[in-house]
Amino acid sequence: MAELLLIAVGAATVNNFVLVRFLGLCPLLGVGSRLDSAAGMSLATGFVLTVTAGLSYLLDHWVLLPLDLGYLRIISFILLIAGTVQLAELVIRRRHALLHRLLGMYLPLITTNCAVLGVALLNTGTAASLAEALATGLGAGLGFALVMLLFASLRERLESSEVPHAFRGPAIALVTAGMMSLAFLGFAGLIRV
Repeated sequence: MAELLLIAVGAATVNNFVLVRFLGLCPLLGVGSRLDSAAGMSLATGFVLTVTAGLSYLLDHWVLLPLDLGYLRIISFILLIAGTVQLAELVIRRRHALLHRLLGMYLPLITTNCAVLGVALLNTGTAASLAEALATGLGAGLGFALVMLLFASLRERLESSEVPHAFRGPAIALVTAGMMSLAFLGFAGLIRV
């Protein structure tokens, strides 16, 4: 149990998929300007990351490897991600109308999030069990949420601050993301991976 917790904490901090591995920057820069939209995107992406990590592990170890179809990983994982996002959208729409209204426009965007595909592909080489794959997916989702919420908070504050004209817009967003990335590198000594 402690090992799974370390995997999840490591995926959220030391091996953060957004700020350390630079996957999932599109939603960070696109949606990360308002706190409420960042929270919705974080919730939806965290769910899809966790489910997809487990399903991609099962698909890889139960279908692709036994049939010697490893060369189909990327296309099969993309289809798995798209199916997971569609299933999540259907379930949320039928069971929780309010949650669907909050997340409705963000759910289809998750299909193109490279962090989800990155977690699925990295799990094929690193996860030794389904529990480890799920812990990695959950940690990646928590790390994604942490970065999105911190970044959105900083961007909201920057909008009310006097930023030099040359740094306004995407420039200050990229500088902020770079400084956050440097801050997350401070977690490198926290956990031995």
